[in-house]
Amino acid sequence: MVDPFILLLFLLSGAATGWLGVDLLPERLLKEVVNIEGFRLVLGGFGAFFGLLAGFFFQQLRKRVMKRIRSMPTDLLISRTVGLIMGLLVANLLLAPILLLPLPWEVVLLKPVTAVISNVFFGVLGYNLAEVHGRTLLRLFNPNSTEALLVAEGILTPASAKILDTSVIIDGRISGLLECGLLEGQVIVAQSVIDELQKLADSSNSEKRGKGRRGLKLLTELRESYGRRLVVNSTRYEGEGVDEKLLKLTEETGGTLITTDYNLSQIALVKELKVLNLSELVIALRPDVQPGETLSIKIVRAGKEESQGIGYLEDGTMVVVESGKEAIGHRKTVVITGALQTPTGRMIFGKLEKDQTTNKSSKSN
Repeated sequence: MVDPFILLLFLLSGAATGWLGVDLLPERLLKEVVNIEGFRLVLGGFGAFFGLLAGFFFQQLRKRVMKRIRSMPTDLLISRTVGLIMGLLVANLLLAPILLLPLPWEVVLLKPVTAVISNVFFGVLGYNLAEVHGRTLLRLFNPNSTEALLVAEGILTPASAKILDTSVIIDGRISGLLECGLLEGQVIVAQSVIDELQKLADSSNSEKRGKGRRGLKLLTELRESYGRRLVVNSTRYEGEGVDEKLLKLTEETGGTLITTDYNLSQIALVKELKVLNLSELVIALRPDVQPGETLSIKIVRAGKEESQGIGYLEDGTMVVVESGKEAIGHRKTVVITGALQTPTGRMIFGKLEKDQTTNKSSKSN
């Protein structure tokens, strides 16, 4: 909504500048113009065109500035702002006597040109000085803060906000990560996520109703445990679904999206957003198994093939056991023969230890 308003503002400003600028032209030039109103329309059109170009340029500049501000530490943002304000204040104090001087009509444009140049010069000067020495000045007010010192030196980066997806709230593992201290910074829950949880909790489907209530209960527990660290973002973003709104919130805040949705995490990566997929984190933390290792696994069901049996590790990894169908319901020693990594998880393949021993005996004979 802001971008169209900016373009419209620059368009109208350019058109008004071209239309009213006719009155500032020298009289000798205006005498040569036959149709003044037509001349106004032409200049107004040119002004609108260049105003529109300036609007597009300002849009891109605003997006770049906002992106830098979101990723900028608070102390550096404050020091740069103070430096810019001080530079502009010095520039205008020095300009005051010059602007009061009476100048001939021929050089009347010297005043605004001087004002623009001096404001730009002293503003940039104050900004750069604050960037170099501003943090040192801020540390004087809090000399005992080791964290502020590390951030100022660029050794420690400030923690980004963590934005929770509906799936990760229903999953429940986010609570354990917060308790262990693995996730730092504020925890943001979008209003659209709360609305979706409420909709699930009010569903006539018992499974969906259970998920919604479990998610709302988790948020209540997080509020009680972490208080003001849990922030509810009530901004109403435009978009068709909750995922699209979450991506916009992540882009606006510069935070990290926490989810278990594989497709959502991939879209976030395409948009160059920070994202943490808990499912991928669990896969990365699983202990690696090598062919030839033995595991004690309980065979719980039959596999797709006729003789296969299926078991699971403690972390939920599926183990496909060759000739394990007859051992369903029993715990057996399985020799690992290989593993397969998929986008949704990992599968391990193995044989019963007695089959492995039988195969070796037959080969030796």
